[in-house]
Amino acid sequence: MKITILIILLFETVYGIETRIKDIASFEGVRDNILVGYGIVAGLNGTGDNLKNSIFTEKRLSEFLEKLGINLQGSNINTKNIAAVMVTANLPPFSRQGNRIDINVSAIGDSKSLKGGILLATPLLAADGNVYAVAQGSISIHENNEFSQNVKTKNRLIETKGYAQNAAIIEKTSIFDLSKLEILFLSLNFPDFSTAVSVEKAINNNIVGNVAKAIDPGTIKIIVPQSQRNKPIEFISKIEIIKVTTDIKAKIVINESTGTVVIGEKVYIKPVAIAHGNLIINIGAKNYLETMPLNAGEDQIDIVNKNIDLQRGTNVQHFEENSSLEELINGLNKLGVLPRDIINILYNLKMVGALEAIIEVR
Repeated sequence: MKITILIILLFETVYGIETRIKDIASFEGVRDNILVGYGIVAGLNGTGDNLKNSIFTEKRLSEFLEKLGINLQGSNINTKNIAAVMVTANLPPFSRQGNRIDINVSAIGDSKSLKGGILLATPLLAADGNVYAVAQGSISIHENNEFSQNVKTKNRLIETKGYAQNAAIIEKTSIFDLSKLEILFLSLNFPDFSTAVSVEKAINNNIVGNVAKAIDPGTIKIIVPQSQRNKPIEFISKIEIIKVTTDIKAKIVINESTGTVVIGEKVYIKPVAIAHGNLIINIGAKNYLETMPLNAGEDQIDIVNKNIDLQRGTNVQHFEENSSLEELINGLNKLGVLPRDIINILYNLKMVGALEAIIEVR
């Protein structure tokens, strides 16, 4: 199996490609709120919790039925058609009563599957303990299909977790009064000193009064001008569409299970030599001619250092100095190097300092 290479050029500062502020940052306070609830899924085909092992499921069912006027005190409940679940959702900013949001459910008992089940009415609470939404609906199971034709994975269903689209109705909204704001804080999605300064300059170049100031790599403080405080939506919209030249760190993301490597911009390799099994890698070594004197009366010998190459047996792949990581991995693929070996080579390059990039393993 060949390793899959995805080249991600998010922001190419070399060529001056610009990005809107709204795509790289968000205003502090304007964010989702996490909701969570504890509920019951009914209608399972014998794949629910064993109530003898899941006391909390039986208790939750009793509480639910009591609210409907059914008293089960002293009754011996014996059913495998229900399951206790945790329900989670995100409450978007500025959402209104009556809006619907998606939910995720996860079994917390010994249920074998939630497939075909229906979540009964479940209150969803935020961190402040208040109910912001109520969820109810049919549960769908996540499909884990093959990622692509080139990368084959086992098609397994995890039937103890699922989702329901538009199953929760918002009952209460979070309060965020823009009209009273005199100072805004803009938070970068990926904190970076260079990007923070660029955002500060871009805002000040487009808004009169030098209102922006970068206070750390991830935050830009913006003073709302007196003339704009009665129309905050318009002011924020002006800032959001300002374009800025951004900068990102060199980064590599590796998915070991699929053999996928995602390479960001500006990932290059310094001069280095690596021996990996019967594989020999020389990268970035400049051509040079060295004259070595021998014993008196003998001719001198000229030793030429070979250009950059990658060799396995009789196969050789050549690279220029400052070769990109993409070129190296493509060369390794041509030589039939296994994905596991390629990932190990990347780790080794990082350890010796020849690969100046952040490696993130998923």
